[in-house]
Amino acid sequence: MKALILSGGMGTRLRPFTYSMPKQLVPVANKPILVHCLENVRDIGVRDVAVVVGDRSEAVRAVVGDGSAYGLNVTYLQQEAPLGLAHAVSIAEEFLGDDDFVMYLGDNVLAEGIAEPARSFRAGRPAAQLLLTKVADPRSYGVAEVDAEGRVTALVEKPQQPRSDLAVVGVYFFTAAVHEAVRAIKPSARGELEITDAIQYLVERGDRVVADEYAGYWKDTGSPDDLLDCNRLLLGRLGHAVDGEVDAASTVEGPVVVEAGAVVERSRLVGPLIVGAGSVVRDSELGPYTALGRDCVLDGAGIGNSIVLDGVSIQNVRGLSGSLIGRSAAVRAGEAAARRLIIGDHTQAEVAA
Repeated sequence: MKALILSGGMGTRLRPFTYSMPKQLVPVANKPILVHCLENVRDIGVRDVAVVVGDRSEAVRAVVGDGSAYGLNVTYLQQEAPLGLAHAVSIAEEFLGDDDFVMYLGDNVLAEGIAEPARSFRAGRPAAQLLLTKVADPRSYGVAEVDAEGRVTALVEKPQQPRSDLAVVGVYFFTAAVHEAVRAIKPSARGELEITDAIQYLVERGDRVVADEYAGYWKDTGSPDDLLDCNRLLLGRLGHAVDGEVDAASTVEGPVVVEAGAVVERSRLVGPLIVGAGSVVRDSELGPYTALGRDCVLDGAGIGNSIVLDGVSIQNVRGLSGSLIGRSAAVRAGEAAARRLIIGDHTQAEVAA
């Protein structure tokens, strides 16, 4: 089995982060979402992976490289524009050949991995196998209708009047039968080759298309709140490991990871949280549910339930919560009576009234 991981797309709901980095590289628990995906496909025995990239390909290559750091052989496929999931399959046809493959959307977090559905697919080898989960509002998803035997009878992309509450999770298993289906379909009204149309083609042709309801935690990390939710869950699964320097004047409560090279002085750490290598935390309160990136400086700061990327400086500002702070950002206290913001396009800021 091979893997096809999609790492293009614009990530408009995550601006301003995605002006400077692909959404798949935004970290949760100090690890890029794309790396979580790569580790999940490695853990089902896949070694050959194609990563479909868009206009931020160099950033993805810089993180993933040739894949050897993750036990993988990675090939990059350039997609000139986000023309649909089935279009990504079409440009990967030569790489995939006649092999079975798993297609994984690189902004999806499946915290329990995909080992169980992979075993099911290998045992039965249907033309396509979908993972589904129940959602409150199916209109924003691809929606599947499934019979009592688990066979998919219909699949509709973002229906206005859904006939099911089973949304398609961003992981699909296919045999080579899907390539004929992709060649047979036409672009949708939004100008994209929809994978739902290709799967529907297989259904109507009489091929066996099945679905499993995913029992674990799944999140399509399309918004800041989604990222923070994933971050909380994954931090909660970390162990306790203090490899950096924590002085005697500091307190550590709960599961806390302090990476080698980090320094904590006169501070309170409340887990679950992680302090990245090279960061300095001084006279601050950090956590819970906070991922502090590498080479950050917190001095007289207080922050919890947040994702802080590499190189951030926070000085003399407390009470931060539910925040996403981009790389090398500087947050500092201003004059007591003033509120000063220097922010870019599409930034969201919340200040006390």
